[in-house]
Order: sequence, then structure tokens, then C-alpha cells
Amino acid sequence: MNALMRRFPARGRIHTMNVTLSELQQWMRAPEGEHLEFKEAKQNFHFEKLLKYCAALANEGGGRIILGVTDKRPRRVVGSTAFADLARTKAGLIERLHLRIEGEELTHPDGRVLVFTVPSRPLGMPVPVEGAYWMRSGEDLWPP
Repeated sequence: MNALMRRFPARGRIHTMNVTLSELQQWMRAPEGEHLEFKEAKQNFHFEKLLKYCAALANEGGGRIILGVTDKRPRRVVGSTAFADLARTKAGLIERLHLRIEGEELTHPDGRVLVFTVPSRPLGMPVPVEGAYWMRSGEDLWPP
């Protein structure tokens, strides 16, 4: 599988992957955008907020949200204690969004990093959360 396919999965394709430290470093150098989001989440991150970000990524063609990394460049790993029970978090995301969200824990020398890989929504079926169809708008979620 080439680097581009691993970076942005094809629409509707479900795949599992093991994130490497070199891939994390590559993503950390890339700008945030509609397919890539970073959050420090040192202590915690609200599940409802993760749900909205995952819905926004799915509605925009899929991508990744990475917790435990600063969102301003130059990015650095700060580690995260959020979502200690990753299997439970993944199950909750799948139950609420009806999409197979992959969640991986990466052990970095500077701390724990969580990578959630979100597939694209099915064609013609936007993903709602709390009655809204979430999208990214700059560094924020929309609707506010």
C-alpha cells in the first residue's frame, strides 16, 4: 500500500493499519485540514467532542484525528491520558456514528498518542450528531 493510500483512505474502504512513528512524524509536519486534526488532550477529551470531529471528518471524505500532539506548528508530542479504555471508545463511536472508526494507541518516547482513523461517509448519506451535519471550518467545527 503506498503512502498516499495510507494517508487518505479511499471512500467507503474499510481497512486496519498499524501507525508507525515515522508516519506520525510525517503527519505532524503536514498542515491541519479537512482530513487531519490534532488535539493536545493531555488530561481528557470529551467523547461528544470526539464524536463531532469524527462526524465532520466522515462528512468531508474521511481522515484522522490525533490526540496527544499540539495543534500549532511546530507540533510536538505531549502525550494523552484521554480514553484509557480505547476499545470502549471505539465501540461508542461505532454505535453512535454507524461507521467503523479505527482507534490506535501509539507509544511515543514523549507520551501516549491516539490516532482515530475515520472513513468517508456513504455517498449521499451525511453523518449527523445531535441533529446537525458537522463540518470543519478552519480550525473549528461548524455549526458552532
